Amino acid sequence: MKTLISGGTVINASGPFAADVFVDGDIIVGLAAPGTTTSELWRVGADRVIDAAGQYVIPGAIDGHTHLEMPFGGTHSVDTFETGTRAAAFGGTTTIIDFAIQSKGRSLREGLDAWHAKAEGNCAIDYGFHMIVSDVNEASLKEMDLVVDEGLSSFKLFMAYPGVFYSTDGEITQAMQQAASIGATIMMHAENGIAIDVLVAQALARGEGSPRFHGLTRPVALEGEATHRAIQLALVTHAPLYIVHLSAAEALDEVVEARDRGQSVFAETCPQYLFLSDADLAREGFEGAKYVCSPPLRPERHHADLWRGLRTDDLSIVSTDHCPFCFKEQKELGLGDFSKIPNGIPGIEHRVDLIFQGVAMGEISLARWVDVTATTPARMFGLFPKKGLIAPGSDADIVLYDPNATHTFSVDTHHMNVDYSAYEGMTVKGAVKTVLSRGTVVIENEQYVGRKGHGQFLRRGLNGFLR
Repeated sequence: MKTLISGGTVINASGPFAADVFVDGDIIVGLAAPGTTTSELWRVGADRVIDAAGQYVIPGAIDGHTHLEMPFGGTHSVDTFETGTRAAAFGGTTTIIDFAIQSKGRSLREGLDAWHAKAEGNCAIDYGFHMIVSDVNEASLKEMDLVVDEGLSSFKLFMAYPGVFYSTDGEITQAMQQAASIGATIMMHAENGIAIDVLVAQALARGEGSPRFHGLTRPVALEGEATHRAIQLALVTHAPLYIVHLSAAEALDEVVEARDRGQSVFAETCPQYLFLSDADLAREGFEGAKYVCSPPLRPERHHADLWRGLRTDDLSIVSTDHCPFCFKEQKELGLGDFSKIPNGIPGIEHRVDLIFQGVAMGEISLARWVDVTATTPARMFGLFPKKGLIAPGSDADIVLYDPNATHTFSVDTHHMNVDYSAYEGMTVKGAVKTVLSRGTVVIENEQYVGRKGHGQFLRRGLNGFLR
């Protein structure tokens, strides 16, 4: 199938320009100025012409942080690899990178095999994996090299969740040393879980069990402290470090200081930390449970710092940390005890739209919008230039985006497999109109026209930003 996308404004991380885009099979084979002889020849030879007049033509977005079918607290996230990747496609995301989990007492290989079994043949879009290392020992450290050979170049560790995912500083040091020796990147959930557990127990003992206390027992100081500690361990071990879901100015300050001295430290934030706040956690009754995630939502004053971090590249990426749990039956497991509320906010479908609001508000440029949602994730996670770019030779992962459309988020219209929307009633400017995944149209006229199993597993290279 030869496809011509005609009359749109292409936006790469380098900026916008008028161009027609020609796709042959699953690859972009050329760009040409509209109305040129080349473009007209392409039109004659095309099997299909897509009119992109008045629309932005952007690289398919890459969500580098999702949790599909993830076990947590006796339940599991409700989006499967089928439903989650379909919802992602509706939102203009054409690649996800999920987290395969090593269980305590099991090997990395077993965890990876389990996640391959969940995803294979089910995904609407392309996918890759990071590896969660929850049991650092001599065997798992040796396995890290083998996992990189399998196409996973990043390993996630936790300073939070003692007894589940938590690693001691000594274990983190060992994993970082191993990562540094093989060129892999360590991803870190940076919260001081030992101190947090004390604060949680004390709050519950006082009878403070409502959702708002989830945030009050995970203060910004304990995110800032853990971020500082992770950076220092990375400095000692020479390991590349990527801070996941950074939520607070105090943690961002630590990242800025490390980057200013030339350390290979990177960080992402998430839409919920840019648009929601601790006021949502404090909603009347049990409604705040819908907004329980870790790190927790912060006071609104942090929003400006995070937007500034995105402008200055101290925050490199916006991912979703999509981890959906239904309000009924799942979030309600924590009625009267916030520590039992499954942690996670659904958002895989809304990231491109939400970050476009940053353009509309004057916080970031069009180019930066594309950069933080597509191009930098591709570079960071070893997929560039195959992904994250509208250019000859790149995969034809292409989104047509109407900047003048408006739509309203609602549980009644979203495609995520969850019974509430964290952004219910929020009207946004801009809308995804057409989505191509490797040259195949998967979203058109607000309908899913793709197929289960279209998505392919991506073997990733090393972090493209390593010095």
